[in-house]
Amino acid sequence: MELLQKRVNQAHASGDYQPVIDLIPYAGVLGVQCERFGEEMIFRLPRNLDNIGNPTIPAIHGGVIASFMELTAAFQLTLQLEHPALPKIIDFSVDYMRAGLERDTFAMCTVERQGRRVANCSIIAWQERKSQPIASARGHFLLDSFSSLT
Repeated sequence: MELLQKRVNQAHASGDYQPVIDLIPYAGVLGVQCERFGEEMIFRLPRNLDNIGNPTIPAIHGGVIASFMELTAAFQLTLQLEHPALPKIIDFSVDYMRAGLERDTFAMCTVERQGRRVANCSIIAWQERKSQPIASARGHFLLDSFSSLT
């Protein structure tokens, strides 16, 4: 937990969020990246042939898109918590709107409501234009998973 707090503080100071993302190995496998533009955090899933699920289109596997969106919400929450912790998923639902083609994909999370124990998030993922999302998702996350263990 101290390592997470230290990396989050360093990330906010330097603007380099990759050390925080590297704490979750699956995010590294997918190649998730993060950039901050003012108050907005935009997460990027770079084009990667290993993420293709349908080679005939070719399209990104739906599970990869869902995982990317879930990680986006988890990182967004971690980075904005006063005492950073990795939130646990209560539930998560995805609506697929278009095929995620073989190109860079972006995602952004909006925290709709954050209480002491639970946060509600909405996430959109897009490729060419944010106004034409490939998927949208909603998730509920448990925030106090570490404090309940002590």
